[in-house]
Amino acid sequence: MKYQIKGELAQIAELNFNRRESCWCSKGSLMSIDPNIEWKLRIPGGFSGAARRMFSGEGISLTHVKAVRSNQNVILASNAPGKIMDWDLSDGAVITTRGSFLSAFGTKVSIDVTVAKRVGAAFFGGTGLILQKISGVGKVLIHGSGDFVDRQLAENETILVSTGNLAAFSSSIDYSIQSNSSIRKMFFSGEGMFMTKLTGPGRVLLQSLKR
Repeated sequence: MKYQIKGELAQIAELNFNRRESCWCSKGSLMSIDPNIEWKLRIPGGFSGAARRMFSGEGISLTHVKAVRSNQNVILASNAPGKIMDWDLSDGAVITTRGSFLSAFGTKVSIDVTVAKRVGAAFFGGTGLILQKISGVGKVLIHGSGDFVDRQLAENETILVSTGNLAAFSSSIDYSIQSNSSIRKMFFSGEGMFMTKLTGPGRVLLQSLKR
């Protein structure tokens, strides 16, 4: 499948399908489709994952798109201004936070949900207990509010991220929280009581606008 990312302030993704090619899209992301495109709501992994998906922030189902003929186009957009970046799954699985998954396509793409490794991070880190995990062979399109900051963390390298600014990260990243060290910071810094702590190795995508 061919695709292009277009635009500046509110980017879109234009996908070009050959016959029988398909992809997964976030619900509500279809901006336009050609006549020979079929789409339906489906639950990735079947009904066994439906209960877990209820808590992922992405809804139980996703939109599944398939081309009946070749040279068919689909345009995808998010409901918020920002950028779109691709993630090659040959570099490893990606975990997306609420609202950052836009699309996934390839020969063997698996979309599941995963539980945050640390309970404290789930409730205070700003991304939730259940996160969406995409793995396999293919590409993932990730939407970030505002602009992206793309970081590659080395082994045991750590960064602290403000709540809501985390878009996606490698499944190899250790994700936890760290409390702000003083009462003054907690109540007057605008960052809240906790910040998200990410430890490498792996890739991290940050978004400049909080979601």
